Amino acid sequence: MAKGRRRQPVKVKGKGAFDPDNASTVKLSKVGVWDLYEETQAKPKWIPWGEKLEELYEMKQNLPFLWRMIKDIGSLRSCWFLLFSYAVLSSFLAVLPAVALWYSGQLLHIVEVAVESRQVDKQFLFRVALGRMVCALVRRLAQHLLNRTKLPLDQRIKAHYSAHIFEAYVRLDLPTYEDPLVRRQLEAAWGTRSSVAWDAIQLVTEVFSTTVSLVSQLSVLRNVLRGQRDGLLIACLSFCSPLLSWMRIQRFFMRGVWAATCRSKAYIKLQGLKRLAAETMYRKELVAGNLAKFLVKEYNEALDEAGDNAGDFQEMRRKLMQRDRLTSISLLADPMKEIPLIVFALRAVQYPASIPISLASLNLIQSTVNSFSHSILYFVDQFGSISEQFDSIRKLYEITNIKNTIASGRIPFPDNSRKLQDGISVEFRNVSFKYPGTDVYALRDVSFVIEQGQLCVIVGVNGSGKSTVLKLIMRLYDPTEGTILMNGIAIKDLNVDDLRSAVSVLFQDYTHFPVTIGENIGMGDPDFAHDSDRIEQAAKLSGALDFIQKRPDGFEEYLDRPVSDYYSTLPEGTKTLFGRPVDLSKVRHVGRLSTTNSSGLSGGQMQRLALSRTFMKSLGESDKIGLLLFDEPSASLDPAAEHDLFERLRALRGSKTMIFSSHRYGNLTRHADVILCMCDSVVEEIGNHESLLKKGGTYSEIYSLQAQAFL
Repeated sequence: MAKGRRRQPVKVKGKGAFDPDNASTVKLSKVGVWDLYEETQAKPKWIPWGEKLEELYEMKQNLPFLWRMIKDIGSLRSCWFLLFSYAVLSSFLAVLPAVALWYSGQLLHIVEVAVESRQVDKQFLFRVALGRMVCALVRRLAQHLLNRTKLPLDQRIKAHYSAHIFEAYVRLDLPTYEDPLVRRQLEAAWGTRSSVAWDAIQLVTEVFSTTVSLVSQLSVLRNVLRGQRDGLLIACLSFCSPLLSWMRIQRFFMRGVWAATCRSKAYIKLQGLKRLAAETMYRKELVAGNLAKFLVKEYNEALDEAGDNAGDFQEMRRKLMQRDRLTSISLLADPMKEIPLIVFALRAVQYPASIPISLASLNLIQSTVNSFSHSILYFVDQFGSISEQFDSIRKLYEITNIKNTIASGRIPFPDNSRKLQDGISVEFRNVSFKYPGTDVYALRDVSFVIEQGQLCVIVGVNGSGKSTVLKLIMRLYDPTEGTILMNGIAIKDLNVDDLRSAVSVLFQDYTHFPVTIGENIGMGDPDFAHDSDRIEQAAKLSGALDFIQKRPDGFEEYLDRPVSDYYSTLPEGTKTLFGRPVDLSKVRHVGRLSTTNSSGLSGGQMQRLALSRTFMKSLGESDKIGLLLFDEPSASLDPAAEHDLFERLRALRGSKTMIFSSHRYGNLTRHADVILCMCDSVVEEIGNHESLLKKGGTYSEIYSLQAQAFL
């Protein structure tokens, strides 16, 4: 299919005007079985620190969104107090390392005095030692308070913005949501373990705390180095090793624009076989087809063909980082750790009497510089990510401004709700349509008219375009060419919410929502979603009530429970350390935990549940719905159930317009006012059952074939 066709790598073209396919600024490198493409645009030489200035400008542009976020968080219950407490505790914890460093300097001073005068101020020593202990205790208590503050603050922020993001998700129409760029923007805003807003709060607080920590540590370090022989030299030398290690790591981080793709057929096949073996949906075919030995053979062959470089992209990058760590910088990093000791040894030879003091000074200076260097390099990393985090905040708020591809019209529909009692007319005028991302026409120059109150059946083989007609009527997509009219008005001019409220639809590729059975049915009509009587009535009309009532939890049962159970890490049946087998049956029984995630419902039962949701919208007020659409509603039903369903649907519709799509002829087509016979994305024949049989065309031919199958 054209939709799944992979684009070939772009080729380098000649210099000249801007060309999006020009690969001259893109570098290709191999990461295992992955092709990594990195944009390498030249930096403007006439602007020093151009990238940093651009980041600062972007940060300035995004500051209003940061302030908006802080105000939104402050409007939540008790969040101003929690936010203030979090900032104060973080700042307090940032100062404590400097306090501990000051006490270490005092201990060194006590040692110096003791060596020179052979006397020790015991009271001062006791106060310093007690101060160190109190400092450690206060740090632990402050960290505990910070953790207790973080939990409710994080949860409230996450809950607030999850509602914000949820609304952004559900308001998007189908073409917009199918856009990969939109999907990535949404997924970036909605994490499972954290949130963009909370990450931003943490980052801003950490940058401020790190700044406070650096200033306080620097002032104390200055006092420690004062009067120490070669203290400044040793401090600078001690800083070199962490700096080189940081530089070595930085070269492996990918910044800017990049993309990676895998073209190894063996590795792609490996991942497909892993999914086949691991996912429940494939298990029935795997076992019934006796595929185990064949799949093992195929897996081993693909494993051999893929070779040693096969692996996940991020995993292979980590391995290559470890492999390629031997560089000039890495060679210098470890020897630089020894240079301060060499300087100390040389000074010890010159001044043997000062060895005890110098050794204590060396240890204090090195530990202090290591702490300081960690803080300053961490600050550099944090500051570099502030621009990205601020940009994420802007995107968090902008996701609610994503425009839908399907623009709503301004004309209310209908202008008088009583008009829906007699149905809705539908007209296609020279409509052609291609699904987004494809060049193949799903419909070509389709024209027909369905009058108000008519029963229309669209017939044809699979892939002829029947389902596409219904999707266009619902405005899930807009036609590529031509016009669709409802009650004589162009569908694009109608208010899209009004239009969809006036139409009830069941698609062939229906889905069941990950909520309870009752909620699944109730969502057919949001206005009565919690009306248990209407839900039960809809289930009865579809023939689903009997088997629902036999389920353990009835209407409260989940077909696909969205929250999984958790068990101990030891799999059931394995042996523990002392030989006792792991048996989860007791805890599973007491907790009423399910042993399977499968609902155990047949295809026909699942289709009846989908029908229940459609019937939910058709119940009650007769003037609320004017058009009923059913896409292969009996595909999973037996002949008796199919006949019963069609009789119920005919009785339910009253004088409303009803459109069916089906590849089965007979039961319903004989009662149809108009039949559209489709083939290869076009409407070949239009008429009723008798006229099309007399015509002797495609409809007559296929009807005769199906009729012979029952003789």
